Amino acid sequence: MNLSVLIPVYNEKNTIDEILQRVLETGRAFEIIVVDDGSKDGTRELLEKYKNHPVIKVVLHERNGGKGAALRTAIQTATGDVMLIQDADLEYDPIEYENLLKPILANKADVVYGSRFLGAPHRAILFWNMVANKLLTMMTNILYNTILSDMETGYKVFRREVVADMKLRANRFDFEPEFTAKILKKGVRVFDVPITFNPREYSEGKKIGIWDAFEAVWALIKYRFVN
Repeated sequence: MNLSVLIPVYNEKNTIDEILQRVLETGRAFEIIVVDDGSKDGTRELLEKYKNHPVIKVVLHERNGGKGAALRTAIQTATGDVMLIQDADLEYDPIEYENLLKPILANKADVVYGSRFLGAPHRAILFWNMVANKLLTMMTNILYNTILSDMETGYKVFRREVVADMKLRANRFDFEPEFTAKILKKGVRVFDVPITFNPREYSEGKKIGIWDAFEAVWALIKYRFVN
């Protein structure tokens, strides 16, 4: 199995080197696709040193388009059999790769979600973010007749064929509900696995906001009825 790790990046100069090192240390990545989405804090300059790296491929967006735009570019660039989304901010730890990949390697799943709400250790902050995530997940389960525990998780792993004919349109954080809606409508096999989680605060650079929750609601409703 060739694993493509997809890393959307925007203004992460303080974490980019460490996350790349952690991913490399797993020994799992066939390729790491880093899409810098118009960073202005020096991240882009740090990525220069990886331009000839045998595993890391760097793609540069000239302007910031959002997480969804960066992920669409990463998916189009990736060549692996399986793709894994990895945020660059250290909230999600690549030590979880083995657990995330197990259902796919055992041919029990086509998509795996790393759930922050299945009892694994996590940093105890951001109560209202947790509430919003759980409400969005409940809405997903009602609309699509499923039992996901964490629709908004940043850890999503999927076989290439799942997205081969999928038209993704999201530019921002609405990627999560759009992707979820479309895989559930396809009827692919989805597994939840528990992951550890170390959320950062807004003072530490967290980017998602309240408006993104409204966009997620609209995306869940819209894609229930359109493709």
